[in-house]
Amino acid sequence: MLLKRYRRRRLRARELPPDWRRVLERNFLHYRLLPPDDLRELQGHIQVFLAEKRFFGGAGLEVTDEMRVTVAAYASLLLLHRETDYFPQMRTVVLYPAEYLAPYREQDPSGVVIEGYQVRSGEAWQRGPVVLSWEAVLRDSARGRGCRHVVIHEFAHQLDYESGGAEGTPAIAGRVPQDEWTRVMNAEYRRLRRTALLGRPTLLDRYGTTSPTEFFAVAVEAFFMCPQELHRRHPELYGALRAFFRQDPARDWSPAPGTDAWG
Repeated sequence: MLLKRYRRRRLRARELPPDWRRVLERNFLHYRLLPPDDLRELQGHIQVFLAEKRFFGGAGLEVTDEMRVTVAAYASLLLLHRETDYFPQMRTVVLYPAEYLAPYREQDPSGVVIEGYQVRSGEAWQRGPVVLSWEAVLRDSARGRGCRHVVIHEFAHQLDYESGGAEGTPAIAGRVPQDEWTRVMNAEYRRLRRTALLGRPTLLDRYGTTSPTEFFAVAVEAFFMCPQELHRRHPELYGALRAFFRQDPARDWSPAPGTDAWG
């Protein structure tokens, strides 16, 4: 552990290569929103992430530094302001050139098991890889696409897994009281399901109605992709995520008046 900490400290102290910085300027939406100290911290996390995680291309994709740096930047956004072990259950990122077919198996309320294939832009496995469509990563990174970003979503699942399962409750000890977290998350999950069932517009992606696990990932996307709106429309949910992440993007990332959030 001491050797790992020393190695990570040295990696975080390095200057980011100029080519990588240009990738951030081009692909990382938050580059001009983060305070300078946060940006420096993020650049350190990127270097640790890329030193410790392996990237592979699927369907013949040749993985480039642009791909690696872009994915690492959005994943590292979830690590700011707190002690982290850099998604310890995940060692591999697999990138496909576009959306891909993946097998699925689910059980409906009557107990019938349904099997087949789904078109996906990303998925995260417990003690396994994060799989992403590079086309989806670029699409979500080209502009603010509502409250969605595939990298943030899938790495939110990795945070969820750190508590030992996929339940929509990451390892929150010392950050948020368990009873308060449970109360807020359950209430907001029921609220999203009720609103979606009534056919009303929702800020949060309706995919979050699928399960508490997906609700957590969708809420994390909104926290980092549309924080001002989340704070305004879901203040308790925003407050729970602010306490967990020890970040306050609605306050600290506010763009200049009259400008678009993503420049």
